[in-house]
Amino acid sequence: MLQHHRADAEGDIAKLMREVGRAARSAGRALATATPEAKRAALMAMADAIIAGRATILAANGRDIAAATAAGATPAFLDRLQLTEARVAAMADGMRIIADLPDPVGTIIAEWDRPNGLHIERVRTPLGVIGIIYESRPNVTADAGGLCLKAGNASILRGGSDSWHSSRAIHACLVSGLRAAGLPEAAIQIVPTTDRAAVGQMLAGLDGAIDVIVPRGGRSLVERVEREARVPVFAHLEGVCHVYVDASADRDMAVAVTVNAKMRRPGICGAAETLLVDRSCADTHLVPILAALRQAGCTIRASEEVRARFADSEPATREDWYAEYLAPIIAVALVDGVDAAIDHIERHSSHHTEAIIAEDAAAVERFFAGIDSAILLHNASTQFADGAEFGMGAEIGIATGKMHARGPVGVEQLTSFKYRVRGSGQIRS
Repeated sequence: MLQHHRADAEGDIAKLMREVGRAARSAGRALATATPEAKRAALMAMADAIIAGRATILAANGRDIAAATAAGATPAFLDRLQLTEARVAAMADGMRIIADLPDPVGTIIAEWDRPNGLHIERVRTPLGVIGIIYESRPNVTADAGGLCLKAGNASILRGGSDSWHSSRAIHACLVSGLRAAGLPEAAIQIVPTTDRAAVGQMLAGLDGAIDVIVPRGGRSLVERVEREARVPVFAHLEGVCHVYVDASADRDMAVAVTVNAKMRRPGICGAAETLLVDRSCADTHLVPILAALRQAGCTIRASEEVRARFADSEPATREDWYAEYLAPIIAVALVDGVDAAIDHIERHSSHHTEAIIAEDAAAVERFFAGIDSAILLHNASTQFADGAEFGMGAEIGIATGKMHARGPVGVEQLTSFKYRVRGSGQIRS
């Protein structure tokens, strides 16, 4: 009887998700030809609705926080889940920034003429329907829905059960914005169940309704998506991010940037997880940086060579060089210059974000050329690895793959292109 009931439940979810897919596909066709003015009006109305509904959003988030706290969630997890007045305001600001971005749909990327008189244009076009599967961060509901809309895509959002109440409250604001602008309410849908079977249905493509899947979460989620998806995936893997302090670095800058890169928000994917210091400046730079990190509450896991210079640290293991802590912990080692730093990063990085602190232009160029990560920074905190900080308004995530989208996935990255060829009666011999 239990097995039969489970089969019935899975069948019900499959039917439910097919309906979600059909509605998204229909809405996507409408969005593909929606005017820039209509999309902008919807986004501005969404921003207004988020501000007007902030009390409801924060109350819903309070329920999620209480449940996560009772379940023993880590401080880093709770930080990702938490909404505040400032974070709600930032969501609304992000919507307004997205609204004011140039509309990418129909933009001519390139054009040229052929000797036979044909005029060829490569033009941006929506991807279609985008499925976003994410964990803990309720603000992704607004960011993903808004970005997809601006790029002319319908979206199907599946947040984690831990942010269920928060995401639904935010989604209600997005739907009100669509309604106010006369756009189909199914343009931004939230999966109406926390049952994990719904994720499997999305990964299967919902009978061809979904064009792209974007996972945003931990390694287990991303690996499941990459393993099971039957549609293209914009992979967002963990952020094992590095800061390398070169011998030429300004010491005070190195201290300030490293502390910010690690401690501003330790639970985000752009937080630094490993610090590498050029051995030739260890006498002058290492202890001031580590002392500042410790004063800020960071645990130091260090190589034996570093521990000999800074006793208030723990021994690093092999696993620490691959760790995404998402917590106030950092692994520290000395290296012999920029080439050794590059070798260490290429062995251990997740190819998300790396930073070099240096005044030597040649060292910076060597670092930029030698490392194959999505984002590279010079004399700036890794915490700038964020679509909003790149001027994109928001992001769906940081793509660490190499196909189509890489780095912050914003409006332009959520488009494809097609060719328009204009002739005057040409035929091919």
